[in-house]
Amino acid sequence: MNPLRTLALLLVLGFTSVAMAGAGEEVVIEMIEYQFRPQEVTIKPGTTVRWVNREKRQFHNIWFKEAGEEPGDYLFPEEEYERVFEESGDYPYVCQPHEDRGMTGRIIVAE
Repeated sequence: MNPLRTLALLLVLGFTSVAMAGAGEEVVIEMIEYQFRPQEVTIKPGTTVRWVNREKRQFHNIWFKEAGEEPGDYLFPEEEYERVFEESGDYPYVCQPHEDRGMTGRIIVAE
């Protein structure tokens, strides 16, 4: 099989598995190059989302600003943060120190 087609198939399957995460499952979002990857995920209630800082030197945080929450603690390289999403809804978030660089993400929790 063509290597590019294999890579494309793996990427599609990877995004599909994130989009279909269900209760009791875990989704990993990497923080790298001033981005959340993937930037948006759709999950079912009860799913754990784990953010991992993959930078070599840079810190980040997760701030659910629109929800009125306090900014999260800084995560230094290889540190992580987990949160379980129990209720359906739309959960946009930002990296507070890098919001001006467009470091934003979104969790969509749907039945």
